[in-house]
Amino acid sequence: MDIREFWYLSAGKWFSLRSNYYLDKGKAENSQADIAIDILAPDSPQVLQLCQQNNIDPNLSLGGALHSWDNSVDWGKPKQQGSSLIVLIPDGNNSRVGRLLKKAGHYQKASSCGNYILGKDEALTLIVETEGIYAQERLWFASNNLRLRTTFVKDTNGSTQTSFYSEIRKALPKNQPSTTEAMAKSQP
Repeated sequence: MDIREFWYLSAGKWFSLRSNYYLDKGKAENSQADIAIDILAPDSPQVLQLCQQNNIDPNLSLGGALHSWDNSVDWGKPKQQGSSLIVLIPDGNNSRVGRLLKKAGHYQKASSCGNYILGKDEALTLIVETEGIYAQERLWFASNNLRLRTTFVKDTNGSTQTSFYSEIRKALPKNQPSTTEAMAKSQP
């Protein structure tokens, strides 16, 4: 599987279950959310804008993934909605590694930059470091309709958080073949 196929398989609507651990506080919590992932072409306005803000030629990008979430399904918890955009820029002819640009919703004026690696095990690792935070996210497919991910976040104050997500596909995006067809295309 290459990075384009990974993005393609991630598109759609997902139900997400998360276990979150605050290692420095010895605290844990669980939550759930609805997630929508839309794949954007390299010439989409959002991708063009993020590339231009970071002085990157948009023609070098593989496009982006717009993630939006809504935890309204998690009864009894404060409502949280948001979105983020991730744009990938491959390292030359090797699309398995490269840089990423990330902008979280409308409230974040500056974007974050990092790196991505699609391993031989077909797990995608995203790494973003800012002035005060190191974040690593690893994503992989257990099956066509079950995506798993882990996160590790550490800030300069010593706070460390790790999470595990299981995400069950609820619906494919419009105009996309089934995940079985997409998976079959990605196999050698």
